[in-house]
Amino acid sequence: MSPTIYTIILSSLATGTIVTMTSFHWLMAWIGLELNTLAIIPIISTLHHPRSTEAATKYFLTQAAASAMILFSSMINAWNTGTWDITQMSYAPSNTLLSLALALKLGLAPAHFWLPEVLQGSTLLTALIITTWQKLAPMSLIYMTMNNLPSTILLMLGLTSSTIGGWSGLNQTQTRKIMAYSSIAHLGWLAMIASIMSYIMIMNLMVYWMMTTALFISLICSKSKTIQDTATTWTTSRTLAIIMMLLLLSLGGLPPLTGFLPKWLVLEELIMQNLIPMATAMATSALLSLFFYLRLTYTTTLTLPPNTLQMKFKW
Repeated sequence: MSPTIYTIILSSLATGTIVTMTSFHWLMAWIGLELNTLAIIPIISTLHHPRSTEAATKYFLTQAAASAMILFSSMINAWNTGTWDITQMSYAPSNTLLSLALALKLGLAPAHFWLPEVLQGSTLLTALIITTWQKLAPMSLIYMTMNNLPSTILLMLGLTSSTIGGWSGLNQTQTRKIMAYSSIAHLGWLAMIASIMSYIMIMNLMVYWMMTTALFISLICSKSKTIQDTATTWTTSRTLAIIMMLLLLSLGGLPPLTGFLPKWLVLEELIMQNLIPMATAMATSALLSLFFYLRLTYTTTLTLPPNTLQMKFKW
């Protein structure tokens, strides 16, 4: 793809998200989401490979369906209340439909099936864009309609996502699929806290954004597409191997690292709201995710590929 076209597509991607984040009218928010979807499709299908074409098609169909559901829910709300204002979603059925549409758009379980498939058919850089930048617009809509969305649905979506994200990631060998299930699990924590405390949700999103970006960049630098590839990271750069180890443990939520802070605050807030069974279930589901992060950490830093004494390293 030529630099000019790539620049136009990336600026359209940025514009779509910014339009959605800054709009108060549902139609403008929908236009932003559509612009976002249409800009990422050529980025996914740049490989000219059947897998990338399939991924682009799957992404387009799910996002178009989710956008249509968002527009439909806002139309029902406007029909009953007479306003198109995003913050004035006061009609209960349209709020339920909106929360399900946003779950499909983000990839929250049980509407998560498209995300691992799309990431597996894309390059690591495209997967980075889908798991970080593409989550901003739907999360901003959740933030703006948070007071009206049904909290029971959000709590159930959060719990399901966290459990399925941890459980499904256990038997994966592809790093992109592992990152997809990691993304689903983290979004579960975001959905869990969304209806309770907004500033913890924003902090959680920022921490997730930074850690996922850093880990994807590490995977791109080491060209690691499978767990087996991560075993040779230390031959490229010892520093990179150590950074990857710390990032993986941080994503797992181990105490001295940054990733522990959002999980701690979410669990504390759930206990404050007297949702102790929910907090217990979330903490247990975090252990499932931690297992596959630890497995990646183990292969990255503790296993040695077959070598001889005369072998030269890149560093």
